[in-house]
Amino acid sequence: MIEIPDNERNKDRNNLFIIDGTANPAPLGLLAFGMTTVLLNLHNAGYFGLGSMIMAMGIFYGGLAQVVAGIMEWKKKNTFGTTAFCSYGFFWLSLVALLILPGLGLAQASGSLEMASYLFMWGLFTAVMFAATLKLNRALQFVFATLAILFFLLALGDFTGSALITKIAGYEGIICGLSAIYAGLAQVLNEVYGAEKLPL
Repeated sequence: MIEIPDNERNKDRNNLFIIDGTANPAPLGLLAFGMTTVLLNLHNAGYFGLGSMIMAMGIFYGGLAQVVAGIMEWKKKNTFGTTAFCSYGFFWLSLVALLILPGLGLAQASGSLEMASYLFMWGLFTAVMFAATLKLNRALQFVFATLAILFFLLALGDFTGSALITKIAGYEGIICGLSAIYAGLAQVLNEVYGAEKLPL
């Protein structure tokens, strides 16, 4: 961050300007979200179990890395980015906590209705965030639209106990995660090359 010196600032506070020299944190947040989402939904689609690999990604990349990206967005005065990345970062941390706390004897395991309610609330939040993306780019619109659908499908799967709905949600979630990975990498490549190599 580059600021006007104090002596210049005091001349005319109305003409204060700040040049933002910090990096764009959105690719970090999108990649952390996207890669963790793909891996979790490979599990939901039935390809492997819910093991330490997903838990570790949920804590450190999907969780902590997104919170860091959200704090960096706050520094850039980006309310949408701060709200999205911090919220979904803490979603991942809370999801891991829901899974490991019962095993540690610290809480009772959540039932299907509780998990359906949890996922439905995240779907509702995401649907409203999707409305905000209508002022942003197509890539983010696709990410948030498919994410809202994913949460509602997972909620429905838990509510009905349908393994088929959860499996369908898994495939839909893989698409959602891949779209977030695309959006993140597109921003990196476009910035590096100084031109739109991948459209957003």
